[in-house]
This record gives sequence, C-alpha cells and structure tokens, in this order.
Amino acid sequence: MLANEHDRDKPKAVTDEEGKGGKASAEERVREIKRKKEEGKRTAEGDSGEPEEKAARSAAEERVREIKRRKEEEKKEAEGGEEQSARSAAEERVRKIKEQKAKEKEAASEGEGGNSARSAAEERVREIKRKKEEAIPAAEGDSGEPEEKAARSAAEERVREIKRRKEQAKQEENGAEPAETEGKSAAEARVREIKRKKAEAKKAGEKAESDDTKSAAEARVREIKRKKAEAKKKKEAEAGTGGTDAKSDAQERVREIKRKKAEAKKAGGAEGAGGEKSEKEKKIAAMKAKARAKAAKAKAEKVKAEKEEEEQEPSPNQPLLDKYVKVIGGHLGEDVIEESYINRLAKDVPTLVAKPDTYYKMAEFLRHNEQLAFDYLSDIHGVDFETHMEVYVHLYSLKNRQPVALKVKVERNEPEIESLVPLWKGADWPERESYDLLGIRFKGHPNLKRIMMPDDWVGHPLRKDYEPYDVEV
Repeated sequence: MLANEHDRDKPKAVTDEEGKGGKASAEERVREIKRKKEEGKRTAEGDSGEPEEKAARSAAEERVREIKRRKEEEKKEAEGGEEQSARSAAEERVRKIKEQKAKEKEAASEGEGGNSARSAAEERVREIKRKKEEAIPAAEGDSGEPEEKAARSAAEERVREIKRRKEQAKQEENGAEPAETEGKSAAEARVREIKRKKAEAKKAGEKAESDDTKSAAEARVREIKRKKAEAKKKKEAEAGTGGTDAKSDAQERVREIKRKKAEAKKAGGAEGAGGEKSEKEKKIAAMKAKARAKAAKAKAEKVKAEKEEEEQEPSPNQPLLDKYVKVIGGHLGEDVIEESYINRLAKDVPTLVAKPDTYYKMAEFLRHNEQLAFDYLSDIHGVDFETHMEVYVHLYSLKNRQPVALKVKVERNEPEIESLVPLWKGADWPERESYDLLGIRFKGHPNLKRIMMPDDWVGHPLRKDYEPYDVEV
C-alpha cells in the first residue's frame, strides 16, 4: 500500500510502470486464490468450524480491503485514460482464475471427505465463476461497489456453509441423516422462491386487472354517450312529426288565458267605477275587525298573564305597589286608580293605571307627596293599540330610590290628555315627540309642535293607519 501511495504521487507519464502495477495486482489475486484454495481443503478435510469461520470472515475483510484498493487504482487508471493496461491485467486475472478453477476441480476429486468435500469443492467452483464474472466488469471501469457487495455476500455464504456443515456433522454424530436436513432446507428455499414468484405474479395481475377495469369503464362511458345521442336524435325526430299539433294546442291555451284575463279586467273595472266608496268602507271595516280581534287576543293574553301571575311567586316589589295604592287611596280615594299590577316584563316595576280625568291629579300627588316624592321623570311615550292609545310615564324617587310607572288610556280618534310639563320640565320634548309621531295632544303644553317631522308634514308616522301623503315616499 505504501508503494502504491508513493507511485500515486508520481506523474503518470510512463505507461510501462502502470502495466507493471496491473501485473502485480494480478499476482496478488493469484496468491489470494491459492490461500482460499488451502482454506477450502481444510474445510473439506473436516477441520474445526470455528477457526474456519473466523478465517472466512478475515478473508472476506481482506477481500473488501482488496476491492477498495483496486477501486482506487481503477479510478486512477480511468482518470488517466490508461484503460489498456487495466484490461490486460483483468485478462491475466481471468486466465489465472481459469487455471485455479482447474486446480480446484482436481483437488476436489482427490480430496478426502466424500460427498461433503465434493459439495464444498463445487461451491468453491461456483464462487470462482462468480468472481470471474465480476472481474470483467471491474476491468472495464465499472464501480467497485457491486463487487464489494458480492464479496460480502460470498463471505456470508461461506459462513452459512460452514455452519451448515457443523450442524450436519453434529447430526451425523447423533445418528441423524444429513440428507433429510438438506432436503428440508432445499424445500424451504423452494417454498420461499415460489412465494416470491406468486407475489410478483399477483402484482402483475393486479396491474393488468386495473388496466382492464379502466379500459372497460371507458368503454361503458362511450357506450352511454352513444345511447344518449341516439335517444336525443330519436326524440328530435318524434318532436318533428308531432310538433305542429303541440304548438297549435299551446297557442290555443294562451289565447284562452288572455281571453279570461280580459273578462276579469272588465268585470273589475265595472265594479270599481260604481263601488269605490264601498271598497273604502270594506277596508275600514276590515281594519276595525282586525283591531277587535287583536284587542280580544290582547285581553285573552292579559287574562292568561294574570292567571300565570297568580301562580307565580310574589314579586319583590309587591310591597312597594301595596304602599303606593294605600297612600293614594288614603288621600285621593280608591276610585282614582283604575288598575294596579307588577309589570314583570319591565323589571317588576310597580304600575298604576289612572283614569283620564284623574291622570293629572295622581301625577301631582306622586310628585309632591312627602312619603312618595317622585321628583324625577325619566320617560314619557305613547303607544297605538289600534283600539285605543296609551301614555306611559316612568317616574323615580331619588330620595327613596324607588320606581313607579303611571299609565292612562285615551281615545284613538281624538287622543288628548293633560301635559305634565308644569310638574316635570323634562316632559317637554317627550310629549312633543308623542304628538309629532302619534298625534296625541297634551293640554297645557307651553310649546306643542312637531319636533322630528317638518311642520307641513301630513299625518303621524307611528300610527297603525298611517298612509304617506306622497305616494313616492
């Protein structure tokens, strides 16, 4: 190896020196083959298996090192373009291998050990043939990695052969028949080979089957398209023969529909000319009936709510309501309050319903009574129930930190009630808003005019019967 490294550093100018290097490599191969021949003889003579196994492993390692070295040399030869010397060296190695093969055959025939020695010799012959086949591609500049793998596999094969012979010798000592073991191992090898071939055949069959399925599906698609095209042509042909009759029937139906529409229009015009007034009356009657139905529904819901309220637990504000009713009844009389209840939909606020003629009187009492002292007005708004209107006033006592709601019902056709601006200045704008949007008039208001809509606006937009004066609005 040192000599080779020394030679590698020299410039590659002399071809004869490289040829000598190839010859030396071939001689090294001959020595290696002779050494392996001696190892084969020792194996045939039945030496101990363990040293022989170690020798085989060391030989394999030596073989790997030799292959690596030859790989480097061949790489140098390939880079320098000196293929001829390598080829001649390979041919020389081939001739040496042939001679060694002949010698191995003679040694196998002359060796002791009977059938086992002969089988070992045959195994060696097969190994030499394999090496011969590997030597030629290596000389032609192929990569050394396949040869290295082949050497490793050959070494492993030799190890397995040694183990097999050891087991065979052990079986012979125990009286077992080696032929049976060999037959069993051969049968297992055949089974593995058959399984491998079956797997390959299965893969090939699946691929072919998938191709067949794909082609069959494409054929079905083409067949379906063809049938659709034929059906379409047939339908068009049938439509061509009977299309005239169908067209005439359709035209006849269209004329009939137009005629009926014209008659209905004439009848409607005649009724509208003489009955415009009656149509308006019908509309008003329908609205009144709708309002009555809604009022009845509201009354039924109220009764239901009262019933449910009776079943519910008492409200925490019930004592406040009882207090208000007692104080008002003691000073103004019990007849001033039309109704009182807890409004559970508005945070259980105590609610008092006043009569139209006692509305202002109750509001004044709530404002100035020392026990009640509702000095803050938080809200006033109106509601259109179609049958009547309501004014809702929400008051709060900052002194007692207690709320109350005051309600009053007014006529819908002429909604009018006293203004609360003299009692609470904050009632100014809310009352103007109720007047502007609902038409509720507040008597005694200092500046009752529209606050949201223009002064010349016609109607009140939040009334249920409101109709815009301008039809484009």
